[in-house]
Amino acid sequence: MSITTCGTCGGTYHWSWEDAFDKFGFGDGDGMVMTDTVADVLREAGYTVTVEPWGFHNIVIMSVKRDKQDLVPPTAVVGYDNPRHYLPTDIIDLLDEKLSKDAEVHYE
Repeated sequence: MSITTCGTCGGTYHWSWEDAFDKFGFGDGDGMVMTDTVADVLREAGYTVTVEPWGFHNIVIMSVKRDKQDLVPPTAVVGYDNPRHYLPTDIIDLLDEKLSKDAEVHYE
């Protein structure tokens, strides 16, 4: 899990990149929602990312494209399926590397 320090309370927040693909991620949107941070890692690597609000308080990555091809297969139930089961290995490896366990990730 990545670690982020809360700018409001100064507490330590543990999270995983998989939450950005989960409707119930980041404490169902009640915690620090780090979806944009995950999307930025993908964008910096050259992917086109679609992020959409889900309900009143959560934001979910719905699409990851490269060369106009969506790398989220149509069989994936985005928001509910584990992204490790449907994302290509190179995306998983990238996110595991950039948002690794116990890595400090700054909240912007």
